Amino acid sequence: MANKEALRELQTRLATRLQAAREQPRDAGWLAVECGSAGLLLPLGQAGEIQAVKDLTPVPHSAAWLAGVANVRGQLDAVIDLAVFLRLRAAAAPRPGAQLVVLNTSLRVNAALMIDRLAGLRDTSQLTRMPDDGLPRPAYAKQAWRDERGRRWDELDLARLVSDPLFLDLAA
Repeated sequence: MANKEALRELQTRLATRLQAAREQPRDAGWLAVECGSAGLLLPLGQAGEIQAVKDLTPVPHSAAWLAGVANVRGQLDAVIDLAVFLRLRAAAAPRPGAQLVVLNTSLRVNAALMIDRLAGLRDTSQLTRMPDDGLPRPAYAKQAWRDERGRRWDELDLARLVSDPLFLDLAA
């Protein structure tokens, strides 16, 4: 019971901070999440509501990274296991503590990303841009950053992610 209350409190604080972050002019702002062992930065303007994973309905004959569909406030959203899509994990499966980051309606796609853990908010004052390593990156993987503890964070452009041909190919 205490864990549910703590989770609810964390979600409330994050929602409040997200709203405040959207209202303030900023150089850049991200929702920091963890998928597998990777730290990812999702642009605040492209991320929407955050919810606990519950009641996923499987979709037969679909891509391995499509965890299912979920009813989010009366709307059916495709739930993409982001760790599987990014090849950080082999199989989609709900995990204890997993969260859904519903994509902003401005992206015009009914989808949510299943992530392992929320890690708070980040902005450019907390991160240092890493030099380009010359390795090929998908169009949606914009930039790598490093925080003060040396952890790598990869910035994703969700608008480019949802228009990626692989993302759009839901069939197995």
